[in-house]
Amino acid sequence: MAGHSDNDLGLPTFSDPVKVAIVIAPYYTKISNAQLASARGVLDRAGVQHETIEVPGSLEIPAAVALAHRMSNFDGYVALGCVIRGRTSHYDVVVNESARGLMLLGLQGVAAGNGIITVENMEQAEERADADRLDTAGGAAVAALHLIALARRFGGAKKGVGFTQDIQLAGDSEGPTTA
Repeated sequence: MAGHSDNDLGLPTFSDPVKVAIVIAPYYTKISNAQLASARGVLDRAGVQHETIEVPGSLEIPAAVALAHRMSNFDGYVALGCVIRGRTSHYDVVVNESARGLMLLGLQGVAAGNGIITVENMEQAEERADADRLDTAGGAAVAALHLIALARRFGGAKKGVGFTQDIQLAGDSEGPTTA
């Protein structure tokens, strides 16, 4: 996650407009408001257009990002939420699966910064949601912007996975002859 070192990459600059979706699970209102302020502050400083999408819980964030990525024109995503440990193993499921979902999307080329904070209690949540900290919501926005810049740097035609040359198929001459 961005912000855990003294290596500040700064904000990338863009020659073309950028549109980012902030996907947030506003389960804890005070925490969510601070997270939104932090992420929006970073995106505003970068001159990036953004829209906020609310979902019921942190477990739904990766699905919302995947839907938006497939069905809209966002360049990147900032995932925000807060999961506080309770007395059951539900915490572990939500924390692990929301992180796994976002990581899998990233491995598929989705530019997403993960700002879902995972804490033991409300005191820790309030500390981590501080709008001046760049290792949570603001850091997730910075990470998303850097991934968008990287995607644009590598831009061009989309490449498929697998063979890069036409492969002759066996069969009659009436059907397709290449894959």
